[in-house]
Amino acid sequence: MIKTEKEYQTIVERVETLLQNADNIENRDTKGYIELNLLSDLVADYEERTYQVLKPALVDVIKLRMAEMGLNQKRLSELLGVSTSRVSEYLNGKSEPTLKVAREMSIKLGIDASIVLGV
Repeated sequence: MIKTEKEYQTIVERVETLLQNADNIENRDTKGYIELNLLSDLVADYEERTYQVLKPALVDVIKLRMAEMGLNQKRLSELLGVSTSRVSEYLNGKSEPTLKVAREMSIKLGIDASIVLGV
């Protein structure tokens, strides 16, 4: 287990060195392959513990999807079956969608249900 940032940096440098040799990536019988896999697992575990990625806020995801799909608030309200003022409340963080609207967002905007439901 990697315990410090210094240990992490040292191991990352070693992984980068090992990656320069194709045998360490492709040949399961080499010592470098085994070392690379063990060190990569240690690095991944450390990064998961230390650099946790937070789920994006629903408002940010909705705005991103609107931009990607070329939707304005009016078109989004029609798509979700709610008023434009309700969409405005969602986008300003003043209101949370009902379960029915959350389901529609997930399906029609392709937003992961865990983000829509805040799980």
